[in-house]
Amino acid sequence: MAALSLIFMDPILSLIGASPDTRDLTKTYLTIVACSGPFVLISNCYTNVIRAEGRSGAACMGQLLGNLFNVILDPVMILGFGWDIAGAAIATVIGNVIGAGYYICYFLRGRSSLSISFKKFYIKNKVCSSVLAIGIPAALGSLLMSISQIVINSQMAGYGDMAIAGMGVAMKVTVITGMICMGLGQGIQPLLGYCVGARLWKRFKDVFKFSAISALILGASLTILCYLSVDQIVSVFLTDTTAFDHAVQFSRILLTTSFLFGLFYVLVNGIQAMGAATASLIISLSRQGIIYIPALFILKAVLGLIGLVWAQPVADIFSPILAAALYIKTYRRSSREQITGQIEAMSRS
Repeated sequence: MAALSLIFMDPILSLIGASPDTRDLTKTYLTIVACSGPFVLISNCYTNVIRAEGRSGAACMGQLLGNLFNVILDPVMILGFGWDIAGAAIATVIGNVIGAGYYICYFLRGRSSLSISFKKFYIKNKVCSSVLAIGIPAALGSLLMSISQIVINSQMAGYGDMAIAGMGVAMKVTVITGMICMGLGQGIQPLLGYCVGARLWKRFKDVFKFSAISALILGASLTILCYLSVDQIVSVFLTDTTAFDHAVQFSRILLTTSFLFGLFYVLVNGIQAMGAATASLIISLSRQGIIYIPALFILKAVLGLIGLVWAQPVADIFSPILAAALYIKTYRRSSREQITGQIEAMSRS
Protein backbone atom coordinates (compact mmCIF):
# COMPACT_ATOMS: atom_id res chain seq x y z
CA MET A 1 0.00 0.00 0.00
CA ALA A 2 2.87 2.37 0.77
CA ALA A 3 4.51 1.59 -2.58
CA LEU A 4 1.25 2.09 -4.47
CA SER A 5 0.72 5.44 -2.75
CA LEU A 6 4.14 6.64 -3.85
CA ILE A 7 3.86 5.29 -7.41
CA PHE A 8 0.41 6.73 -8.05
CA MET A 9 0.93 9.92 -6.05
CA ASP A 10 -0.25 12.38 -8.72
CA PRO A 11 -3.50 10.55 -9.61
CA ILE A 12 -4.25 10.18 -5.89
CA LEU A 13 -3.77 13.92 -5.33
CA SER A 14 -6.21 14.65 -8.15
CA LEU A 15 -8.74 12.17 -6.77
CA ILE A 16 -8.74 13.62 -3.26
CA GLY A 17 -9.40 17.13 -4.59
CA ALA A 18 -6.01 18.78 -4.07
CA SER A 19 -6.08 22.25 -5.63
CA PRO A 20 -3.11 24.18 -7.09
CA ASP A 21 -2.84 26.00 -3.74
CA THR A 22 -2.68 22.82 -1.65
CA ARG A 23 -1.16 20.26 -4.05
CA ASP A 24 2.51 20.71 -3.10
CA LEU A 25 1.74 20.66 0.63
CA THR A 26 -0.44 17.57 0.25
CA LYS A 27 2.23 15.79 -1.81
CA THR A 28 4.90 16.53 0.79
CA TYR A 29 2.76 15.21 3.63
CA LEU A 30 1.53 12.10 1.81
CA THR A 31 5.00 11.17 0.53
CA ILE A 32 6.42 11.10 4.05
CA VAL A 33 3.41 9.50 5.78
CA ALA A 34 3.16 6.75 3.15
CA CYS A 35 6.49 5.42 4.38
CA SER A 36 4.87 4.51 7.71
CA GLY A 37 2.16 2.41 6.04
CA PRO A 38 3.58 -0.96 7.18
CA PHE A 39 3.81 0.28 10.76
CA VAL A 40 0.18 1.46 10.70
CA LEU A 41 -0.94 -2.01 9.60
CA ILE A 42 1.18 -3.70 12.27
CA SER A 43 -0.31 -1.50 14.98
CA ASN A 44 -3.91 -2.04 13.86
CA CYS A 45 -3.46 -5.79 13.49
CA TYR A 46 -1.52 -6.49 16.67
CA THR A 47 -3.70 -4.34 18.91
CA ASN A 48 -6.77 -6.37 17.91
CA VAL A 49 -4.94 -9.67 18.36
CA ILE A 50 -3.82 -8.67 21.87
CA ARG A 51 -7.32 -7.41 22.72
CA ALA A 52 -8.79 -10.75 21.62
CA GLU A 53 -6.36 -12.41 24.02
CA GLY A 54 -7.99 -10.48 26.85
CA ARG A 55 -5.15 -7.99 27.42
CA SER A 56 -7.04 -4.77 26.72
CA GLY A 57 -4.57 -2.63 28.68
CA ALA A 58 -1.59 -3.85 26.66
CA ALA A 59 -3.63 -3.53 23.48
CA CYS A 60 -4.23 0.19 23.91
CA MET A 61 -0.74 0.99 25.22
CA GLY A 62 0.92 0.94 21.80
CA GLN A 63 -1.69 3.28 20.35
CA LEU A 64 -1.40 5.60 23.35
CA LEU A 65 2.39 5.72 23.01
CA GLY A 66 2.24 6.37 19.27
CA ASN A 67 -0.35 9.13 19.56
CA LEU A 68 1.37 10.69 22.56
CA PHE A 69 4.69 10.95 20.72
CA ASN A 70 2.86 12.37 17.72
CA VAL A 71 1.21 15.07 19.85
CA ILE A 72 4.50 15.98 21.57
CA LEU A 73 6.59 16.02 18.38
CA ASP A 74 4.09 18.01 16.28
CA PRO A 75 4.78 21.45 17.84
CA VAL A 76 8.49 20.65 18.17
CA MET A 77 8.93 19.82 14.49
CA ILE A 78 6.37 22.24 13.03
CA LEU A 79 7.20 25.30 15.11
CA GLY A 80 10.53 24.52 16.80
CA PHE A 81 12.39 23.16 13.77
CA GLY A 82 10.32 25.17 11.30
CA TRP A 83 9.58 22.14 9.11
CA ASP A 84 5.91 23.07 8.63
CA ILE A 85 3.85 20.35 6.90
CA ALA A 86 6.87 18.07 6.59
CA GLY A 87 7.33 18.29 10.37
CA ALA A 88 3.73 17.18 10.94
CA ALA A 89 4.28 14.21 8.63
CA ILE A 90 7.57 13.20 10.27
CA ALA A 91 5.94 13.36 13.73
CA THR A 92 3.17 11.07 12.47
CA VAL A 93 5.68 8.59 11.05
CA ILE A 94 7.68 8.50 14.30
CA GLY A 95 4.49 7.95 16.30
CA ASN A 96 3.46 5.06 14.03
CA VAL A 97 6.91 3.44 14.27
CA ILE A 98 6.93 3.69 18.07
CA GLY A 99 3.44 2.19 18.32
CA ALA A 100 4.34 -0.72 16.04
CA GLY A 101 7.66 -1.20 17.86
CA TYR A 102 5.86 -1.59 21.18
CA TYR A 103 3.66 -4.38 19.84
CA ILE A 104 6.54 -6.20 18.19
CA CYS A 105 8.55 -6.08 21.44
CA TYR A 106 5.48 -7.27 23.34
CA PHE A 107 5.41 -10.51 21.35
CA LEU A 108 9.19 -10.97 21.12
CA ARG A 109 9.53 -10.73 24.92
CA GLY A 110 7.11 -13.61 25.35
CA ARG A 111 4.44 -11.64 27.19
CA SER A 112 1.77 -13.23 25.02
CA SER A 113 0.64 -16.83 24.74
CA LEU A 114 0.63 -16.17 21.00
CA SER A 115 3.59 -15.87 18.66
CA ILE A 116 4.64 -13.90 15.59
CA SER A 117 7.41 -16.36 14.74
CA PHE A 118 7.52 -17.38 11.08
CA LYS A 119 8.22 -20.95 12.23
CA LYS A 120 4.68 -21.13 13.59
CA PHE A 121 3.04 -19.61 10.52
CA TYR A 122 0.67 -21.81 8.53
CA ILE A 123 -2.55 -21.52 6.57
CA LYS A 124 -3.92 -25.03 7.00
CA ASN A 125 -7.27 -26.06 8.51
CA LYS A 126 -9.07 -23.05 7.00
CA VAL A 127 -7.09 -20.58 9.14
CA CYS A 128 -6.68 -18.14 6.26
CA SER A 129 -10.27 -18.39 5.03
CA SER A 130 -11.64 -17.95 8.57
CA VAL A 131 -9.61 -14.78 9.05
CA LEU A 132 -10.52 -13.38 5.65
CA ALA A 133 -14.24 -14.15 6.09
CA ILE A 134 -14.50 -11.51 8.81
CA GLY A 135 -11.40 -9.49 7.94
CA ILE A 136 -12.36 -8.61 4.37
CA PRO A 137 -15.72 -6.99 5.31
CA ALA A 138 -14.01 -4.99 8.06
CA ALA A 139 -11.25 -3.96 5.66
CA LEU A 140 -13.80 -2.95 3.02
CA GLY A 141 -15.52 -0.77 5.59
CA SER A 142 -12.26 1.07 6.27
CA LEU A 143 -11.47 1.26 2.55
CA LEU A 144 -14.88 2.72 1.79
CA MET A 145 -14.32 5.39 4.44
CA SER A 146 -11.26 6.50 2.47
CA ILE A 147 -13.08 6.26 -0.85
CA SER A 148 -16.03 8.26 0.46
CA GLN A 149 -13.59 10.88 1.79
CA ILE A 150 -12.06 11.11 -1.69
CA VAL A 151 -15.51 11.47 -3.27
CA ILE A 152 -16.68 14.20 -0.92
CA ASN A 153 -13.41 16.13 -1.25
CA SER A 154 -13.69 16.03 -5.03
CA GLN A 155 -17.30 17.25 -4.82
CA MET A 156 -16.39 19.92 -2.28
CA ALA A 157 -13.54 21.18 -4.48
CA GLY A 158 -16.02 23.11 -6.61
CA TYR A 159 -16.90 25.25 -3.60
CA GLY A 160 -13.31 26.24 -2.80
CA ASP A 161 -10.51 25.26 -0.43
CA MET A 162 -12.22 26.84 2.58
CA ALA A 163 -15.23 24.55 2.15
CA ILE A 164 -12.92 21.52 2.03
CA ALA A 165 -11.07 22.75 5.12
CA GLY A 166 -14.36 23.35 6.94
CA MET A 167 -15.62 19.87 6.11
CA GLY A 168 -12.34 18.32 7.19
CA VAL A 169 -12.51 19.98 10.60
CA ALA A 170 -16.22 19.16 10.97
CA MET A 171 -15.35 15.50 10.49
CA LYS A 172 -12.66 15.86 13.14
CA VAL A 173 -15.32 17.10 15.56
CA THR A 174 -17.54 14.07 14.95
CA VAL A 175 -14.50 11.79 15.21
CA ILE A 176 -14.41 12.62 18.92
CA THR A 177 -17.74 10.84 19.24
CA GLY A 178 -17.12 8.23 16.55
CA MET A 179 -13.75 6.93 17.72
CA ILE A 180 -14.76 6.59 21.36
CA CYS A 181 -17.93 4.74 20.37
CA MET A 182 -15.95 2.59 17.94
CA GLY A 183 -13.63 1.68 20.82
CA LEU A 184 -16.62 0.54 22.87
CA GLY A 185 -17.80 -1.66 20.01
CA GLN A 186 -14.36 -3.17 19.46
CA GLY A 187 -13.94 -3.72 23.18
CA ILE A 188 -17.01 -5.92 23.50
CA GLN A 189 -16.32 -7.99 20.38
CA PRO A 190 -13.92 -10.46 22.08
CA LEU A 191 -16.34 -10.91 24.99
CA LEU A 192 -19.23 -11.57 22.62
CA GLY A 193 -17.01 -13.92 20.63
CA TYR A 194 -16.20 -15.89 23.79
CA CYS A 195 -19.93 -16.24 24.47
CA VAL A 196 -20.57 -17.50 20.94
CA GLY A 197 -17.75 -20.03 21.17
CA ALA A 198 -19.02 -21.32 24.52
CA ARG A 199 -22.66 -21.28 23.32
CA LEU A 200 -23.61 -18.99 26.21
CA TRP A 201 -26.43 -17.23 24.41
CA LYS A 202 -28.06 -15.91 27.56
CA ARG A 203 -24.82 -14.19 28.56
CA PHE A 204 -24.35 -13.01 24.96
CA LYS A 205 -27.78 -11.38 25.05
CA ASP A 206 -27.15 -9.74 28.42
CA VAL A 207 -23.76 -8.36 27.36
CA PHE A 208 -25.15 -7.06 24.10
CA LYS A 209 -28.14 -5.38 25.78
CA PHE A 210 -25.95 -3.68 28.37
CA SER A 211 -23.49 -2.56 25.67
CA ALA A 212 -26.22 -1.20 23.37
CA ILE A 213 -27.78 0.88 26.15
CA SER A 214 -24.37 2.11 27.31
CA ALA A 215 -23.45 3.01 23.73
CA LEU A 216 -26.59 5.10 23.28
CA ILE A 217 -25.95 6.96 26.54
CA LEU A 218 -22.28 7.47 25.71
CA GLY A 219 -23.03 8.59 22.15
CA ALA A 220 -25.72 11.05 23.29
CA SER A 221 -23.48 12.49 26.03
CA LEU A 222 -20.53 13.00 23.68
CA THR A 223 -22.78 14.49 21.00
CA ILE A 224 -24.24 17.04 23.42
CA LEU A 225 -20.77 17.91 24.71
CA CYS A 226 -19.37 18.41 21.20
CA TYR A 227 -22.43 20.39 20.08
CA LEU A 228 -22.16 22.81 23.00
CA SER A 229 -18.40 23.19 22.51
CA VAL A 230 -18.29 23.22 18.71
CA ASP A 231 -17.04 26.82 18.42
CA GLN A 232 -14.17 26.17 20.84
CA ILE A 233 -13.19 22.89 19.15
CA VAL A 234 -13.21 24.40 15.65
CA SER A 235 -11.15 27.40 16.79
CA VAL A 236 -8.31 25.03 17.68
CA PHE A 237 -8.02 24.04 14.00
CA LEU A 238 -9.00 27.15 12.02
CA THR A 239 -8.46 30.90 12.13
CA ASP A 240 -9.76 31.86 8.67
CA THR A 241 -13.26 33.34 9.11
CA THR A 242 -14.80 31.66 6.06
CA ALA A 243 -13.40 28.24 6.89
CA PHE A 244 -14.41 28.67 10.55
CA ASP A 245 -18.02 29.48 9.65
CA HIS A 246 -18.19 26.51 7.29
CA ALA A 247 -16.76 24.17 9.93
CA VAL A 248 -19.19 25.27 12.64
CA GLN A 249 -22.20 24.93 10.34
CA PHE A 250 -21.06 21.55 9.00
CA SER A 251 -20.24 20.25 12.48
CA ARG A 252 -23.73 21.00 13.77
CA ILE A 253 -25.24 19.14 10.84
CA LEU A 254 -23.01 16.08 11.28
CA LEU A 255 -23.66 16.00 15.02
CA THR A 256 -27.42 15.61 14.54
CA THR A 257 -26.99 11.83 14.18
CA SER A 258 -23.65 11.14 15.86
CA PHE A 259 -25.46 9.83 18.95
CA LEU A 260 -26.20 6.69 16.87
CA PHE A 261 -22.51 5.85 16.37
CA GLY A 262 -22.22 3.75 19.50
CA LEU A 263 -25.28 1.64 18.78
CA PHE A 264 -24.14 1.09 15.19
CA TYR A 265 -20.68 -0.14 16.20
CA VAL A 266 -22.12 -2.43 18.89
CA LEU A 267 -24.43 -3.97 16.27
CA VAL A 268 -21.59 -4.39 13.77
CA ASN A 269 -19.24 -6.02 16.27
CA GLY A 270 -22.05 -8.24 17.56
CA ILE A 271 -22.59 -9.55 14.03
CA GLN A 272 -18.86 -10.06 13.51
CA ALA A 273 -18.60 -11.90 16.83
CA MET A 274 -21.16 -14.39 15.51
CA GLY A 275 -18.99 -14.96 12.44
CA ALA A 276 -21.63 -13.75 9.97
CA ALA A 277 -19.38 -12.86 7.05
CA THR A 278 -22.17 -12.02 4.58
CA ALA A 279 -24.02 -9.73 7.00
CA SER A 280 -20.74 -8.02 7.93
CA LEU A 281 -19.98 -7.45 4.26
CA ILE A 282 -23.40 -5.91 3.61
CA ILE A 283 -23.05 -3.50 6.53
CA SER A 284 -19.49 -2.56 5.56
CA LEU A 285 -20.63 -1.75 2.04
CA SER A 286 -23.72 0.16 3.14
CA ARG A 287 -22.78 2.98 5.51
CA GLN A 288 -19.90 4.54 3.56
CA GLY A 289 -20.75 3.07 0.17
CA ILE A 290 -24.17 1.89 -0.95
CA ILE A 291 -26.03 4.50 1.14
CA TYR A 292 -23.56 7.34 1.60
CA ILE A 293 -22.03 7.84 -1.86
CA PRO A 294 -25.35 7.90 -3.80
CA ALA A 295 -26.74 10.25 -1.11
CA LEU A 296 -23.86 12.64 -1.81
CA PHE A 297 -24.79 13.07 -5.45
CA ILE A 298 -28.57 13.11 -4.89
CA LEU A 299 -28.50 15.66 -2.07
CA LYS A 300 -25.90 17.81 -3.84
CA ALA A 301 -28.20 18.03 -6.86
CA VAL A 302 -31.07 19.10 -4.59
CA LEU A 303 -29.39 21.23 -1.90
CA GLY A 304 -25.93 22.04 -3.26
CA LEU A 305 -23.10 22.39 -0.73
CA ILE A 306 -25.31 21.73 2.30
CA GLY A 307 -26.61 18.59 0.62
CA LEU A 308 -23.09 17.16 0.59
CA VAL A 309 -22.93 17.60 4.35
CA TRP A 310 -26.39 16.13 5.02
CA ALA A 311 -25.46 12.93 3.15
CA GLN A 312 -23.62 11.60 6.21
CA PRO A 313 -26.54 12.02 8.65
CA VAL A 314 -28.78 10.28 6.11
CA ALA A 315 -26.38 7.34 6.00
CA ASP A 316 -26.12 7.38 9.80
CA ILE A 317 -29.90 6.94 10.10
CA PHE A 318 -30.37 4.12 7.61
CA SER A 319 -27.21 2.16 8.50
CA PRO A 320 -28.20 1.32 12.13
CA ILE A 321 -31.64 0.26 10.89
CA LEU A 322 -30.03 -2.13 8.39
CA ALA A 323 -27.52 -3.33 11.00
CA ALA A 324 -30.30 -3.99 13.53
CA ALA A 325 -32.28 -6.04 11.00
CA LEU A 326 -29.22 -8.13 10.08
CA TYR A 327 -28.27 -8.56 13.75
CA ILE A 328 -31.73 -9.90 14.66
CA LYS A 329 -31.66 -12.28 11.70
CA THR A 330 -28.14 -13.51 12.52
CA TYR A 331 -28.86 -13.92 16.24
CA ARG A 332 -32.02 -15.94 15.63
CA ARG A 333 -30.27 -18.20 13.15
CA SER A 334 -27.26 -18.76 15.43
CA SER A 335 -29.37 -19.53 18.50
CA ARG A 336 -31.62 -21.80 16.42
CA GLU A 337 -28.60 -23.72 15.17
CA GLN A 338 -27.49 -24.20 18.78
CA ILE A 339 -30.88 -25.63 19.78
CA THR A 340 -30.84 -27.95 16.76
CA GLY A 341 -27.35 -29.12 17.66
CA GLN A 342 -28.37 -29.81 21.25
CA ILE A 343 -31.38 -31.86 20.11
CA GLU A 344 -29.21 -33.89 17.73
CA ALA A 345 -26.66 -34.50 20.47
CA MET A 346 -29.40 -35.68 22.85
CA SER A 347 -30.84 -38.03 20.25
CA ARG A 348 -27.44 -39.57 19.57
CA SER A 349 -26.83 -40.09 23.30
